[in-house]
Amino acid sequence: MVNQTYTADVLVVGGGTGGTAAAIQAARRGAKTILVSEFPWLGGMLTSAGVSAPDGNELEAFQTGLWGAFLQELRQRQPGGLDNSWVSFFSYDPRIGAEIFADWVQELPNLYWISGEVPIDVYRQGDSITGVRFADFAVTAKIILDGTELGDLLALAEIPYRWGWELQSEWGEPSAPVTFNSLTQRYPVQAPTSVVIMQDFGEAVAPEIPAAPNYNPSQFTGAWDGYGAETFLNYGRLPGGLFMINWPICGNDYAEGVGRLIESDVSRGEFIQESRWHSQNFAHFIQKQLGRRYGLAKKVFPHTPTAFALHPYYRESRRLVGLTTVREQDILPIAGGRVSSIFYDAFALQPFGHPTAGVCVRVGGASRREASPTGEAIAVGNYANDHHYPGVQFPLQPKSIRWGGRWTGTPFTIPYSCLIPATTDGFLVCEKNISVSHIANGATRLQPVVMGIGQAAGMAAAMCVELNCQPRDLPVRALQTALLSDNRSKTLIIPLFNLPPNHSDWRHWQLYYLNNPQAYPISGDCPFPSGNKYPESKALIRESNCFKGIFYRLSQQEYRFTVTAPAAYQGQNWQLVTLRSHIDQQLGAYPHEQLVTLWGRQNHFGNWLLVEHLNKG
Repeated sequence: MVNQTYTADVLVVGGGTGGTAAAIQAARRGAKTILVSEFPWLGGMLTSAGVSAPDGNELEAFQTGLWGAFLQELRQRQPGGLDNSWVSFFSYDPRIGAEIFADWVQELPNLYWISGEVPIDVYRQGDSITGVRFADFAVTAKIILDGTELGDLLALAEIPYRWGWELQSEWGEPSAPVTFNSLTQRYPVQAPTSVVIMQDFGEAVAPEIPAAPNYNPSQFTGAWDGYGAETFLNYGRLPGGLFMINWPICGNDYAEGVGRLIESDVSRGEFIQESRWHSQNFAHFIQKQLGRRYGLAKKVFPHTPTAFALHPYYRESRRLVGLTTVREQDILPIAGGRVSSIFYDAFALQPFGHPTAGVCVRVGGASRREASPTGEAIAVGNYANDHHYPGVQFPLQPKSIRWGGRWTGTPFTIPYSCLIPATTDGFLVCEKNISVSHIANGATRLQPVVMGIGQAAGMAAAMCVELNCQPRDLPVRALQTALLSDNRSKTLIIPLFNLPPNHSDWRHWQLYYLNNPQAYPISGDCPFPSGNKYPESKALIRESNCFKGIFYRLSQQEYRFTVTAPAAYQGQNWQLVTLRSHIDQQLGAYPHEQLVTLWGRQNHFGNWLLVEHLNKG
């Protein structure tokens, strides 16, 4: 492999959540694809960064594409199921997640995966990126994707990018600061976290966790005040007595000198080491406070020490300056609605083309790409905007909504043009490095939406090869149709609460709202034709348990259930929640203090019953 040059249709650099999805989708579409990753595990945030309790896109209607397929594989492979924590509906052993991605890659003969390598240089021909050099080899390709954790190809290729905050004057974002201040200076980007996995050793005594340099217990004092130690541990509980420690309150978020991440390889290494020490000190503090029952997990990650993730969980990276920038307004709900806008109607002026043909306009003092008349949506997210700055509560415009007896987030869409550089060809981004504002990044950075971005980028790259065109010239409707029709992992484009992917009219309604964006309902619910009932999943009911009890309506979208049967649970009180739209409607209409029979799965650590079917009485 030394000094060898490989040739591919598509090159993906970085094996994170988005890069892995992009490589798999490009190869499934038929492109000869090379994936080069820094780490021996694929999946990034979902695996090698240890965040195996993902947030966002949890509702059944949003479990589509590679994200939905990943959840299905987890349900089949994870002993004991995914109901293990209260921070997420899906918590799993990261080793199983890594196995899934490795299996998906290995089944594709046209996908060649090289691990343990980082990019060193980028090849250019005029305005096009044509290849990437690594330590001992190079790869040339027709389309190259930056799937690195920190947008490293953007810097190597000298493609314009953003790092840090934008002021309110830039785009009029309501949560952006008016002036730069001590917060924006100290924390230019959100805090990363070096995840550590702890283990319950039960009766045994866990090995002592040594303190790392600069241990200061006052940094962690009060970490679980208001929660209690058991609730704190169950936040990121994983199967097999494991605990994901990724705790923001006096915990292991770390951002001292976070700007070092993009200054040099040496300074990045120093930051990463300090971040890991900080998590080691938090684990040491936990053990000191809660006892030697809890220690570092054994043999989780494929390196030493095995309890620490392969790399930090980066919440923010360099961010492309693209044809369109996703702003806070684009992820907030429409006035009086439960969804954000799916298209930029104010910018639907001109077709796609090269920047020299005038595709950029000035709107409110900022450069913004015009969207196509039917919208450019290629991925969906719904996470509530969430920013992490140690010791600081940063207020953000709310986008949470009550749904299914619980809090979730307003659905929003990601436009294709935020993956495309404003002035560079042969190149796409597919990670947290999309063209997004610092404020909006708090919602677009989550694992499921990044996986959707990666899938769309991989599909786009393969189609550009097929059509012999540049990413900016790829017809967006062709890309959307391909994503909706993919024979392995079709993925939604338009977020609709009551349209699960197994509905017979799923594709019809997706295309209808792409063609008629003005008709998109602000409720997020599409009207089903009469007689077309919500499809019941018999498999889900078979896998669920049956409970009888009394239903209590505490408030709108807040329900309690007192169990009368089975006898083993009699008298227990559980919160009722659901991820299924028709169950949400049934719970909303069910009479107070009435008997009800429910099928669902109990989450002991969240004290809720996830309802999947219900009958009266």
